[in-house]
Order: sequence, then C-alpha cells, then structure tokens
Amino acid sequence: MTDEPVSPSRRGFLRSTALAGAGLVAGAASARAAGPDPKITEVQDWASSFGDAVDAAPYGSPIRFESHVVRRNVEWLTESPVSSINFTPIHALEGTITPQGCAFERHHSGAIELSKQDFRLMINGLVEKPLVFTFEDLLRFPRSVTTAFCECAANGGMEWGGAQLEGCQYTQGMIHNMEYTGVPLRLLLEEAGVNPEGKWVYAEGADASSNGRSMPLEKAMDDVMVAFFANGEALRKEHGYPARLVVPGWEGNMWVKWLRRIAVYDQAVESREETSKYTDLMPDGRARKWTWVMDAKSVITSPSPQVPIRHGKGALVISGLAWSGNGRITRVDVSLDGGVNWQPARISGDAKPKALTRFHLDINWNGEEMLLQSRAIDDTGYLQPTKDELREIRGLNNVYHNNGIQTWWVKADGEVENVEVA
Repeated sequence: MTDEPVSPSRRGFLRSTALAGAGLVAGAASARAAGPDPKITEVQDWASSFGDAVDAAPYGSPIRFESHVVRRNVEWLTESPVSSINFTPIHALEGTITPQGCAFERHHSGAIELSKQDFRLMINGLVEKPLVFTFEDLLRFPRSVTTAFCECAANGGMEWGGAQLEGCQYTQGMIHNMEYTGVPLRLLLEEAGVNPEGKWVYAEGADASSNGRSMPLEKAMDDVMVAFFANGEALRKEHGYPARLVVPGWEGNMWVKWLRRIAVYDQAVESREETSKYTDLMPDGRARKWTWVMDAKSVITSPSPQVPIRHGKGALVISGLAWSGNGRITRVDVSLDGGVNWQPARISGDAKPKALTRFHLDINWNGEEMLLQSRAIDDTGYLQPTKDELREIRGLNNVYHNNGIQTWWVKADGEVENVEVA
C-alpha cells in the first residue's frame, strides 16, 4: 500500500448521477459448486501431524497469515518518530474492540518505561488535603469499566484540502476503541476534597513532554477514569502503562498517558503546546479553542483502498465504523452513488455511547462503479456533514476535527481509490 498523495486528477473526480443497478438488495452468498477439490478430498499436512504445544507461545500473538495487520506510520508526516503518530489498521479489523497491539499511538516525547513500583499520582492545588497515590493505592478504590473510543483531533486532518492518502488506515486510522478498567477520577478528587473555588483540573504525564491538559471540573467529575487495564490486560507501554486518563468522547490529546499529577485550579492552565497547536483555525484568522468533543463521524472500512473487491460480482458485505463524542449512534446511512441516494445500514451489536459502533450493509454488486459514502446520526440528532459543508464554515487552513463524509471510488475491477465528489 502506498501513502503517496493523490494526484489532482483524482481530487477532481466528479459523479452526480445515481449508479443504477449497483445492487440495493443483497443476494444470497455464493458457495463453490461441489466437486473434486483436493483441499476437501485429500488429507492435508495440518491434519496428519501434531501442531504446536500449549506452551509454545506463553503470550499469544496473531498467526503469521495475519502479519500484515499492523500499525503503520507516514514517515514524512512529522519531523521525528519520537514525537509522532501511527495508525490503526481499521480496514483489517471487524467488530468494535481494537486489540492493544493494533491501537494507534501518539507520543510527544517517546514512549517511556514506568514501573508500578515507581508510579506516583499527586492530587494538589485547590483541595483540602493534597495526596500522593501509589499504584497499589489506586487498586484499593472501587473500579468501573467503560468502553470508549480515543480519536486524535487530527484524524482525517490531511483531507481538509482534498483527497490525500490512499488507505482507510491512513485517512481515518488515528482512532481506537477499547474496554477500560480503572478508578473514576471523581473518587480520587473526592478523597482529596475539592475546594468550592475549584473549577478546572490540570492533568500532566510523567514523560519529558508532560503533555499537560486542562478540563472543566464538571467533566472530570463525570465520566473521566484513571485506567490501568485495557481489554482485560494491563495497559501497554505505548498506551501509558501503568495508568492513564480516559476522557470519553473528547479528543485524544486529553487522554494523558503515564499520569503523574492532577491539579485543581480556579481557571484553565494551558500548556504551550495546547495553546499553539490544538486550536481550530478559521478563515478570518481567528482560532477556535477548547473544542474538545469529537462530533459524529463514520467511515466505510471495507471495501476501501486497502481492501479492494477480489471476488468479483455478487454478494458483497459493506462494513464500517461510526462514533460520536456526544452520545450513542442511532443510525448510519450508506450511499452507493456519492450521496445522491441513501439507504440505512444495519447496526451490528450494541451501540454504546462514546464508543465505536459497527455497521453493515449487504448488497448484490453487479460490477458497476460505486462511490461509497456513509453518514452517522447520533442521539442528539446531529447528522455527519459533508467536507464541503465543513469547509464553508472553517475554510482550508484547518488541521483538526474533520468529521466530513469520506468517499471511496470502487472501480469496475474492484480496486478502490480515495476521491471527492461535488
């Protein structure tokens, strides 16, 4: 797969008519006709000898046939891999839970090794009694479990100026969704006793960048968690071991890793990077700040540029993800013709608030070109906008919070490209 920029001719790809006969009703899935297939009629090697013993892999890893399902980075995207980002292979995953080993990571000064024995979490500022917790102290508090997506504010940011990167992983892969176990931050703040004048909390990490972030006290006392397990196991090093913040529905830079301090203040305390980077530039030169919530968004993960259609005409399962930082996904629509016509997709499994939701649409593809799009609707009634609708408000100088509709051009031969329609 390539991450080379798309040529201007691709960006200019236009299609305004419905794609008749693309297949609105799914046909029955096909099976091979019965016949003398040696994979069935002859004994294979794997059935004629012993396989690996149970202790061959004390910590299991994916089979070698899935070695392509890995995080990837774009070398020219940042100046240094120490302060950089990689992308979840969302095109190759199903369901909603992201394995930790595949989950995108963002570092500001590299992933550090911090042991549980060396871990300390301080709570100070406008509190009745400043406290320092060890990791063992945290384990004594009542725990909660939540499933939440973590999305980088720059997810899809390269697409503001037009279709740029070839791959669902590269365009929308700065996201993961995991089940977290930890202590509600509210309990730790209550233990310290927040003074009446306390209105904001400032969280910082133990790494060299500290990655300090401010948030209103109301959010901190609501659903924020100090997490130490993800998907049932300890956090991975790159995800903030041994403890990190989980801030459901809010942009990923708020999810401070290697957490070391929570300070309560009467006003926001802004780090230099927070002030200079995490703002949304507007066409008139102003910048929106504190745009924490990630609005409703969706993307079709298959077919997509890294998952072309290989089986030819016939039954085709369209699969994708939808999410909203404002609540629960209630509906996802899919278009086969670039937004001219829409039909509801099937939401598969539970649609949890502030978590990834899987959707499917079963069609019978007749081999004609398609312009695949999806749009998400959450329980506030918010409808995912087109890119042009966003650009009318924010212009082209933005980087963050691009939740515009993504378009994939499916060609007659099954190959797929990242394009835009007008």
